[in-house]
Amino acid sequence: MDNNTEELQVIKTVGENGEEVELKLLDIVTVDDTDYALLLPVDEEANEDSEVVLMRLKKEGDEYLFETIEDDDEFNEVAKLLAEDDECDCDCDEGCNCGCHNH
Repeated sequence: MDNNTEELQVIKTVGENGEEVELKLLDIVTVDDTDYALLLPVDEEANEDSEVVLMRLKKEGDEYLFETIEDDDEFNEVAKLLAEDDECDCDCDEGCNCGCHNH
């Protein structure tokens, strides 16, 4: 069996209209001690115009739950931090002075 680490994990969830939606897990980021999942609908080809879904990730026992972020302030804060990280093209760590990291 090939254990390709490049293969993205697929998550099944229920969409806004009650339909089953499959999402690819792109990344997990931590903001203020809370984990958030960046997801992309399976039926969309990844390109610059793809709409990434942002959900809160919560662990209960051995399972992970994906929760919709209902609080607009929380969503906007996480989205802003992610956008700032995407703007940085440097190869530094958080000790640099490029201004791209929240020190």
